Amino acid sequence: MKAYYLNYKQKNFHFAIILLILLFTVGCSSTKYIESYQSIVKKVEIDSISKPYEEAAYNYVQKDIRPAGWLGLNEGIYNIFNTKDGKYKTHNIKPLGTPPAILDSALVEISRTQIEKYLRSKGFFNAKVQSEISVKNKLATVKFKANTGAPFMVNKINYEIPDEQVKNLYMGNKSRFTHLSEGMQYDEDSLVYERENIYKLMRQNGYFDFVRPYVRYEPDSNQNNNKVSVKLIIDNPIDSSAKHKIYTIGETNIIIAPSYEGFTDSIELNKRVFRDIRFTDLSHKYRRNPIIRYNFIKPGEIYDIDKETLTYDRMYDLNVFKNVKIDYYKPKDSTNKVNPVVMLTPQKRMSNRIEGEIPFNDFTVGFNISNTYTNNNIFKGAERFQFQIKGGLQARNTKGTSLFSDIYQRDFSVSASLTVPRLMVPFNIPLMGKNGIPYTTFSSSYLYALQKDITVRRIFINSISYDWVETKSKLHSFTPLNFEYRFGSVLIDTTDKTNYQQYLDNKELFEKNSYNITLLGRKDVTLGMKYAYSLNAEKLSQQRTFIYFKGNMEIGGNLLYLSNRVFGKKPDPTTGNYGKVLGLPYNQYLRPEVDIRWYKNFDNEKQFVARINAGVGYAYGNSLAMPFDKLFYAGGSSGVRAWQARTLGPGNYNREVISSPEVRASSFGIDQLGQMRIEANLEYRFILASKFFGGKLRGATFLDGGNIWNIAPGNPQPQTYFNFKKLHEQIALGTGLGFRYDVQYFVFRFDVGLKLKDPQFAPGEQWVISKYLSGAKAFKAAYELTHSPDRYRFLQYNFGIGMPF
Repeated sequence: MKAYYLNYKQKNFHFAIILLILLFTVGCSSTKYIESYQSIVKKVEIDSISKPYEEAAYNYVQKDIRPAGWLGLNEGIYNIFNTKDGKYKTHNIKPLGTPPAILDSALVEISRTQIEKYLRSKGFFNAKVQSEISVKNKLATVKFKANTGAPFMVNKINYEIPDEQVKNLYMGNKSRFTHLSEGMQYDEDSLVYERENIYKLMRQNGYFDFVRPYVRYEPDSNQNNNKVSVKLIIDNPIDSSAKHKIYTIGETNIIIAPSYEGFTDSIELNKRVFRDIRFTDLSHKYRRNPIIRYNFIKPGEIYDIDKETLTYDRMYDLNVFKNVKIDYYKPKDSTNKVNPVVMLTPQKRMSNRIEGEIPFNDFTVGFNISNTYTNNNIFKGAERFQFQIKGGLQARNTKGTSLFSDIYQRDFSVSASLTVPRLMVPFNIPLMGKNGIPYTTFSSSYLYALQKDITVRRIFINSISYDWVETKSKLHSFTPLNFEYRFGSVLIDTTDKTNYQQYLDNKELFEKNSYNITLLGRKDVTLGMKYAYSLNAEKLSQQRTFIYFKGNMEIGGNLLYLSNRVFGKKPDPTTGNYGKVLGLPYNQYLRPEVDIRWYKNFDNEKQFVARINAGVGYAYGNSLAMPFDKLFYAGGSSGVRAWQARTLGPGNYNREVISSPEVRASSFGIDQLGQMRIEANLEYRFILASKFFGGKLRGATFLDGGNIWNIAPGNPQPQTYFNFKKLHEQIALGTGLGFRYDVQYFVFRFDVGLKLKDPQFAPGEQWVISKYLSGAKAFKAAYELTHSPDRYRFLQYNFGIGMPF
């Protein structure tokens, strides 16, 4: 009976593992679906080649004879959907999973030849490769054994470049990119790399007609002692004896199509040419200067392919054109000019997006819905205007009541923003579009939040932000003006004794949560600034090894405080506040936060991620506490995933200190916040199925740890404070499994987190994983007696869009 109960309690967590075992079993049984004369390749070996060459040589093995993948899961998924009557289907094949690698001797021979050619391209001119096939129980092993011989080394490099101007340009710049040197091992990839860089160098310096076939090589390996000499040749143009010609940019035409459907057969160009640029807007929806600003092909300059590429990128980055095409023609009245024609097709100007989500668990249920209107060219200068309305509610799922019968939180917000594709500042700055388009954003929003019977919050926020790109990997965001006006109110009354029980309930609610409730109902003003810096953000969607960093710093009230000190204003002796803005005291605080991650990429789309996220809020000067919405919380789909958001911490806080179930229910979402957060995550990601309903199915295993803490005085719960000596007792640990369905533009994510160590309990009882494995039912029953209506959840399910980090 005990074993049966244990299996029953673990079935949710182990469902994914059972599914993986089932798929593995089905994958291993692929041999029963093939013909008697067929075999399935389960292993491919490449022998007698050093490790770097072995890994590259494997890419020359034909894909149809490579094993299906990790643990046979790809193959198992394919078998489920593409077998019928004990055989593989020959038609109506569903694109799910990967078909088994059926042995084909012709493909083995092609692979052998390709590996041999690859080795010879790497300087092993005498390389010979043999193939061996062994079959047992319809499972085949293919082995490629190579005899590479000694590699050939480059003993001399000669240059044949008849055009002296081209020769001087190449010889003066080759040290920046060349991979060719005497004494190196011969490598055709280095020759191709050199050709590509010569082509790029010529096209960067005005040689519009230069093409790759002008660069060729003549290797000579007819020497002793495995030596080879290489002659690099840059030919003159084939159709004449003339030298290569340098072109300059002439008159430029920038033409915008009449609609998003594209260009018509006849185009009437603008008769006006200003500074050698003719701007023709057939749609009559764009102003000249905002578009011309990001054209880097300047009349009078020499042709440069990099500036052409940069123009392509920035025109697309404006996010108002769905197609960009750049052509050139040579005018009849000039022999050394090219005239660019930049043809732009608009995209749809306006859009409307409705989004919704349903956050839920066995204790709460709710929904959020939003409508966002976007106009991508509201003032004809590629400005983006957005207007959003958002609303939602959360309800407690109390036993014996209907859904949404106990709504404890309501939220409503309306916001508007205008983003301009340049930095709007009262002084001149150089154009900052070479690495990315800079933006100025004006935003305004209003938030209304009601916590049932406790507080009402109203926040009005206005800000101006500047975003710019230092390099492709370094992004900056600076908000010099951030004005926040809060006018909340506390709804509960701790003094009315007319209804004594209600008085007692409210009194306990306020006493246990006085710190955060006071912040919720606070009336104040914030005038501050923000700065954020991120490194390698553009690599987050790539399978690469890199370090990601993002740092934020938010400062509030310093300018107001400084002005009070400068003008000699004295603080109020009773409150300590220096002054008021719009009749309300102003906040003064620092709030730094950092997010550091290490992404380590492995072969076959495997990746390891280590992350640390930490932040702290410190109020000082004119403030005694941080604003409520600036506090930190732990848990959630991007934090310690074994806990629901706002249900972990702070410190060793245990909600058992609240004696009343009603007060405990009313406090949900406001008592588990803090001024400091430290979280760490380890995650290993791998591919499960490369073909899965039009996308890829990925898996992940993870280990999360962290918590939040209080550091400011005034909180009535001493166990919530950070204590370095007891840090090991205040850290929560969780682990779990995840599945990610990766389509082209979205990743749909499902994670299951399992609590390992819960800091709300006494030090000797924190490893709750032992309770999950044995005695979970009694543990949860005892917990509910002291924490009702809260129920203990060992498992936490998280749904989301996008990767957690």
